[in-house]
Amino acid sequence: MPTVILMDVSLSMTRPVSVDGSEEFQRKNLAVHGLNMLFEHMASNYRLEFTALMAFSSLWELLVPFTRDYNALQEALSNLEDYDKTCLELALQGVSSVVQQEWGSAGPCQVVLVTDGSLGIGKGSLRHSLQTLKHRVEDKKFPLPFPFPTKMFIMCIANAEELQMTDALENLEELLRISGGDGQIFTVDGPLCMKSVQAMFGMLIDRAYSPFHAVLHCGNLSSNVQVFPRPEPVVVDDEVEPIPRAVSTDLEIVGFIEIADISSPPVISRHLVLPIPVNKEVDDVGAGATDELEEEPSASQMAGKSPNFCVLLHGSLKVEGMVALVQLGPEWFGMLYSQADSKKKSNLMMSLFEPGPNPLPWLGKITHLGPVSEAAENPYGEDDSKSPFPVQPQVKRSYAQNVTVWIKASGLQTDVQKILRNARKLPDKTQTFYKELNRLRKAALAFGFWELLKGVAELLERECTMLPDSAHPDAAFQLSHAAHQLKLASSGDSQYAAFDHNIVPMHTDFSS
Repeated sequence: MPTVILMDVSLSMTRPVSVDGSEEFQRKNLAVHGLNMLFEHMASNYRLEFTALMAFSSLWELLVPFTRDYNALQEALSNLEDYDKTCLELALQGVSSVVQQEWGSAGPCQVVLVTDGSLGIGKGSLRHSLQTLKHRVEDKKFPLPFPFPTKMFIMCIANAEELQMTDALENLEELLRISGGDGQIFTVDGPLCMKSVQAMFGMLIDRAYSPFHAVLHCGNLSSNVQVFPRPEPVVVDDEVEPIPRAVSTDLEIVGFIEIADISSPPVISRHLVLPIPVNKEVDDVGAGATDELEEEPSASQMAGKSPNFCVLLHGSLKVEGMVALVQLGPEWFGMLYSQADSKKKSNLMMSLFEPGPNPLPWLGKITHLGPVSEAAENPYGEDDSKSPFPVQPQVKRSYAQNVTVWIKASGLQTDVQKILRNARKLPDKTQTFYKELNRLRKAALAFGFWELLKGVAELLERECTMLPDSAHPDAAFQLSHAAHQLKLASSGDSQYAAFDHNIVPMHTDFSS
């Protein structure tokens, strides 16, 4: 998911820090050092991540829009200027604006706030913003929680003891809670120095930016892969005691299925599946990895020529037009498929289904699927003219019934006109007339639309008085009977108002 780095460039970040009697550093210098370490790690292990850099004091500024060019981000860090007081609320409004303009409000985003823990003073300070949180009008609401899913990580260039001397830590914890609580506050462990700040950013990397490595198995074949972005743990709501379920590092392909059979299923998330060459050392910290690649270009060339099951799988799925069902954990499945970015480029993707044995109802239980060769007869037919899917459920679904829905007035008008057309052709259309009448009656009772029943009853009485002399005598009896039954149903307190009750034709001496 994309990341926004929100860097505090207020005057409090220029406070000096003496490092073991050597030259003095500002807190801003320590923050820049930590961010450079983060960018180096992402450049080697998270190259597909989009990152933006923003600076703030009393105002905010977008220094580098969302990019994968980490050299540009590091260069912008080296040219930071110092400004005035801290105003975090305006900066958070800026984050919301930048993210929504680039990604909309549906995509998740990570926000890394780098500050010294100073809350600012007066109006616009974090303390003032939180105190006035419940006394704001609609157009001046606090920007948190963001309209998009977010994780907020607060990097404090200060130790916990320093923050606890004031109410800074309490206010930052409240800020994290308002944002959704899905994040963490990091503080420096021990005295402020390059090493302690580096350790703090190392904890952030382990928490949010460590690559997800797994082994993809298919029978006797296997391949080391990286799944990007990292799959997040999923909590199943309908469990008695919900426990986050994480994707296993052993991904087992359990079978293959036609794209037409699996169609376009609902998924939790989608991820790139990238092969990891066996002879390539992955540097988890990221420092110096770029230099090693430049010094040994032959290593990557050799890796590109060595056989890899992941590449074979991608090509096979693309050519055959199939997807691979993969087991992510106990009773949790997903699918691997080829997705084209353009006419010449495609990627191996993995989509995660909802946890459970039956994530796609039209396939039935995934564990009940088996090889076509073991079936008594080919379920697809000899010429692939049929399909065993969708699996028909034992219980008829409620949405499979013919339900009357009136979205527009024209739909209701059509149903009423259909009843009147059949009424003018009585007694020949007696069965059709009562079928349409009962359908409208049930829908009106379901919606509580009593006035409709009264209105149709009056229309039927009017039709009865306008019958020509040549009309069959039974028509007048049936119209009067139907109008009387609708009036009884419209009262709501009669046995005739029961939903399951049907109006039956009136038996007369004229009816056969």
